[in-house]
Amino acid sequence: MDVRRAGERYAGGDAGGGTESRHAFAFGPHYDPDNLRFGALIACNEERLAPGAGFDEHPHSHTEIVTWVVEGELTHRDSTGHETVLGPGDVQRLSSAAGVRHAERNDGPVPLTFVQMWLAPRTPGGTPGYEIVRGIADSTPYAVPEAGAMLHVRRLGPGERTALPDAAYLYLHMVRGALRFAAERLEPGDSARVTDARDLEAVAETAAELLLWEMAAA
Repeated sequence: MDVRRAGERYAGGDAGGGTESRHAFAFGPHYDPDNLRFGALIACNEERLAPGAGFDEHPHSHTEIVTWVVEGELTHRDSTGHETVLGPGDVQRLSSAAGVRHAERNDGPVPLTFVQMWLAPRTPGGTPGYEIVRGIADSTPYAVPEAGAMLHVRRLGPGERTALPDAAYLYLHMVRGALRFAAERLEPGDSARVTDARDLEAVAETAAELLLWEMAAA
């Protein structure tokens, strides 16, 4: 198991333009050959956008992009014609495939915080796709078969326990609160990477929300 703390994330974004980014993996100018990916996961970015701020239209390809809103509302537009507003509890996936362009903005009146996770598909290319699930329920898995991965959302009250999926690769990202996992205390922005995960559980110390990626072997 490899625990990475929030303070170890690579800093990015443009504070003057109202954007702040914290990257869990090598990203942009932050090249680290020992931190390129874990399983299918190649990015787990914490993004904060001030009202009116955002990322202008830019391209992606050969990437499954999954977005989770923590607070506020995210306006998404892409070159396949989708325009949606996401709120907390919504899961969005943009399959960039052979190529797509999108823009992300905070068009609301309050600060926006979201987590965006990128996964490498098993087979590159293909036709771009888009999907949104409104208000996903606790413990309801969301499958990304193109990457051999499954997202699990867990919300726990103080003292509650949850079993973690058995997986060749298991990635845990703390969204809010605090919990105890394998003798480690995890807080917002912390993450854990587990290889060959078996018979694991986490215990919440406070009200907590976490994202879990269950990933198959390559």
